[in-house]
Amino acid sequence: MPTTRDERLMGAAFRKIHPKLRMVAKALDNVNFRRSEQCAAMVAPTIKAETEAGLHPFEQRVAGELPKTKLKTPKIKEVSDSVEVNTFVTYFGDGEHAPERRMAAKKIKLNELRNLADNDDVAFIELGEPLKHPDSMVSTGSVSPPSLNGRNIPGRDSGGRDVLIGIIDVGGFDFSHPDFTRTDGQRTKTRWVRIWDQRGGLRPAPPGFGYGSEIRQEHMEAALNSEVSLPAWALEPQSQMVPESHGTHVASIAAGNRGVCRNALVAGVLIDLPDEFAMDRRNSFYDSTRVAEAVSYLCRLAADMNRPVSINVSLGTNSGAHDASNAASRWIDHELATPGRAVCVAAGNAGQQAPAGPGDIGFALGRIHTSGRIAARELTRDVDWIVVGNGIADVSENELELWYSGADRFAVSVTPPGMATIGPIRPGEYVQNHKLPGGSMLSIYNELYHPANGANYIAIYLSPFLKPDNPVVGVPPGKWRVRLHGIEVRDGRYNGWIERDDPRPRGVVGDQNYWNFPSFFATSSNVDSNSVSSLACGHRIISVANLDMANDKINISSSQGPTRDNRHKPDVAAPGTDIVAANGFFGDGDEPWIAMTGTSMASPYVAGVIGLMLEAEPRLTSAQVNGIIQRTSQPLSGATFDWATDAGYGVLNARACVEEAARMHARTKIEP
Repeated sequence: MPTTRDERLMGAAFRKIHPKLRMVAKALDNVNFRRSEQCAAMVAPTIKAETEAGLHPFEQRVAGELPKTKLKTPKIKEVSDSVEVNTFVTYFGDGEHAPERRMAAKKIKLNELRNLADNDDVAFIELGEPLKHPDSMVSTGSVSPPSLNGRNIPGRDSGGRDVLIGIIDVGGFDFSHPDFTRTDGQRTKTRWVRIWDQRGGLRPAPPGFGYGSEIRQEHMEAALNSEVSLPAWALEPQSQMVPESHGTHVASIAAGNRGVCRNALVAGVLIDLPDEFAMDRRNSFYDSTRVAEAVSYLCRLAADMNRPVSINVSLGTNSGAHDASNAASRWIDHELATPGRAVCVAAGNAGQQAPAGPGDIGFALGRIHTSGRIAARELTRDVDWIVVGNGIADVSENELELWYSGADRFAVSVTPPGMATIGPIRPGEYVQNHKLPGGSMLSIYNELYHPANGANYIAIYLSPFLKPDNPVVGVPPGKWRVRLHGIEVRDGRYNGWIERDDPRPRGVVGDQNYWNFPSFFATSSNVDSNSVSSLACGHRIISVANLDMANDKINISSSQGPTRDNRHKPDVAAPGTDIVAANGFFGDGDEPWIAMTGTSMASPYVAGVIGLMLEAEPRLTSAQVNGIIQRTSQPLSGATFDWATDAGYGVLNARACVEEAARMHARTKIEP
């Protein structure tokens, strides 16, 4: 039995490290070099096993350019200083972190992990959670510019003039698009005041942050008014400038000249998330620590400008317990304790459970949640987890977390397709980097009392075989059976989530297609609820669903609630289907407008309305903003005022929200 029993007895430091970080730290450097291509919180810029050809061995195998001589695998006993990880570190004491939050986002070298864990002030260390590329759909056909009155909120002609709208997104921000510029005499001005490009290097990093570059309004306007015959965005470039830019489209909805909060100033944070078809991601950090710091940056900027701020995040992650206990949610909730701040998060596009037609694989992004109950001790429940096959070799790392009450004790066993069962693994036991027949790797951790929520959790990782001097071995396709065994049962309920991959081809070797492809639950195990992004489960954020206005219903792809602890997320629904907004970085002959669909489009509409609410009453707290939204929302046709798993409290009523916020100024004295 490949089980290590309670190694945590070896020292307190072991208990402080999240299982995934333990697994990563135990791997050889050359394996982590490969892992860094798909691990959002890891970079591995150099390694001895690289070849002179410029491609690392996996890329060479995919391209059919195998090295002429066999590579020698370094005999690495200690983790070298070439592998860095982004972590959230939770502290007992004050230390270097913000004492109110008792948390810090720290980039560390893996060989420093043990020393950090040995620090008596450290309570817990975890990897940043992976952010997934937005899967908004671009609508087909020609579009007309948005109506100037289409998103206008009657009664607020000032359009958010005294507010800052913050956008955290990808693809680049086209500050020169006509939806953000105005002419003042002979000069062109933009309403963008800052862009923090987290991978940029042409400008200094923003004060207090040690990476990226900060593009200021004066830089943008100098480019806009340059006599050089190049687009302004080419003269003041960002690390991402993608045609049909997601970030530009989102910003246009919230605060474009034809958007909702059309007179607000705009600031953006460009997350270093590579395109879904990028072959090499090993030099990028695109994890939840970067979103957390982006929120802090925008809140700090708003405070410096003495303005309230409404922030939109149309990115998500599926890691964690979906109960606001994940590190990024706790970080953002802390930032939102100050009045005059609000954060909207797209609920996610994981609502589809079955193919909508031939060739449709949208369901693979929707079958991410399972739940059930073990009724009594000695009983079992099975969870069927599907890894794709049919000529596709899955070379991504598949992750499943199962969460259950701290009052219970479950064991877990895993049966890979056509192989012997591993386990049962009892609480406090684990299997780490266990090599399966064929070569791929399996890790299982059965953990007690997570420090953030007190719940127990089981983490399972299916890893491809990535050593450079051996053939790449994908995760075995087929049905993986995960069996939960009741040892002590008081509550018995469990919830599980798969961390989805961006589906993207990696290349062909022989007759085998190499892919990163999302695994998913079988129909027998999938439960059509609780699919809201974990980032959208925060206590103080506003979680937004996608309303298909033309059909008066929630879009099939929109994620559903509630949270694991049965709170009501999403909060509200807003227009998110076939939404016309700015086409960023459009070229000659291209349309300056484009239509897209997703919760990514619904969320900035709400963020823009909140901007108008904060202009009407800048002292509103995020909790008050959410209360007003809930109070004024309208049910879909045929529905009631009850909260719904897909629509939240109903459809956003923008006019009523702003009017209710304005009434917060008024106080009526009643004479006894």
